[in-house]
Amino acid sequence: MKIFKIVSLLLIIVIAIVVYTQYPKLNIIAGYASKNMSSNIFHAERSLEHIHTTDNNVPSIKIAKTTVDHDSKITTSSVLGILSRKTLFREGLGAVVIDSDFDIKQKFLIPKRTTNQSKLPYPYGTGEPVDSIFSNINYKKLEIAIDSAFNEDSEEFLKNTRSVLVLYKDQIIAERYAAPFDKNTEFLGWSMAKSLLATVMGTLELKQDFDIQQSLVEFMDLKAWEKDERKKITTAHLLKMTSGLAWEEDYTKISDVTKMLFLERDMTKTQALKELEYEPGTHFNYSSGTTNLISGVLRSQFKTQQEYLDFPYTQLIDKIGMNSMLFETDMEGNYVGSSYAWATARDWAKLGLLYLHKGNWNGTQIFKESWADYTALPTKESKNEYGAQFWTNTDGYMPDAPKDMYYADGYHGQRIFIIPSKDVVIVRTGLTHTKRTGSYDIMNSLVRDVLGSIE
Repeated sequence: MKIFKIVSLLLIIVIAIVVYTQYPKLNIIAGYASKNMSSNIFHAERSLEHIHTTDNNVPSIKIAKTTVDHDSKITTSSVLGILSRKTLFREGLGAVVIDSDFDIKQKFLIPKRTTNQSKLPYPYGTGEPVDSIFSNINYKKLEIAIDSAFNEDSEEFLKNTRSVLVLYKDQIIAERYAAPFDKNTEFLGWSMAKSLLATVMGTLELKQDFDIQQSLVEFMDLKAWEKDERKKITTAHLLKMTSGLAWEEDYTKISDVTKMLFLERDMTKTQALKELEYEPGTHFNYSSGTTNLISGVLRSQFKTQQEYLDFPYTQLIDKIGMNSMLFETDMEGNYVGSSYAWATARDWAKLGLLYLHKGNWNGTQIFKESWADYTALPTKESKNEYGAQFWTNTDGYMPDAPKDMYYADGYHGQRIFIIPSKDVVIVRTGLTHTKRTGSYDIMNSLVRDVLGSIE
């Protein structure tokens, strides 16, 4: 009996230690599970069962048990019965992980939306795409290229490709989806949202003559920055990820990015609170906090929150007919530019097409021509891999792709490839779990094979 008591006491102590040391991680696991479930259920309109067995069936996250209340639109995820997190879905604003102080009954401002009523064929209207045949395309090779994108030919990792769409000379030449996904499915872009927000900043430059070279302390409430070298930081530094501010971007543990996404009320402030590690403009550090600070920069340019909420839609998203797009916000109503934007593959392709035409959308200039050049201009501090919230291929990191290619890049293999020299845009979405090098092998092959079909 005495031994039993000792063993029981030791077990309790071990459990207490595990709970104490892992509790913050459980918080993040539950937050991720409930947020992902909520957006997929209420916006993408997918089934709970499919989300459970795919998106949330990944290491760590799969230990969470998730329930959905369709009446209140609250999704709850619990981890081992120890901790639970709730996510609220709000029409027009998307899903947000909430804390115990959040008032779910408050009145929320939502963006004012307009729908493209043009009957023109896709991509410039709501009509179906023109069934174009190009004499210089080897359609058999193209079909093989698309087949390869979906074929699982490696035991090391699964591609889990969900969609591939190819635009050539403004026309869809290939489009395929893995069941149960189709042309109406909204896909989470993850960090492709960074490229979307950068595009919004391009429209701000055009519409309001916004100066990206201006110090942030000149128009934002950053009094602590005025006392040190942070006062030199500009929006251009943020766009290029060279602010010099401290940041840890690691999704495998409790880090700056996971705490921001699943614990913070106002995600625009997280990066701003960090100390300076490098002279601004001298060091590249990929940071989702930096992009959300850009969202704060955007908000600072408007007198009201309603104007801020409306701007990305009126000046970009709805203006080019990305009718399916949802740009989600945090608890304080800020766009989560680092991670949370949803759209169909066809609408994601429109963003790429806009850049292919240097900001001109069927005769209307959405951003200056120079903005497309700026976003694609490689940042030397990134070893020429990064532009301005877009990735570049200037030094041939993807060896079989053109060096003028640049692209939006999201977690799990979300991509929008913009290839000016070939007049091509390629969209690929999926749930690819692999190291960065493995993912790039998949993407390199896709781009190589698709372009190889255009003679």
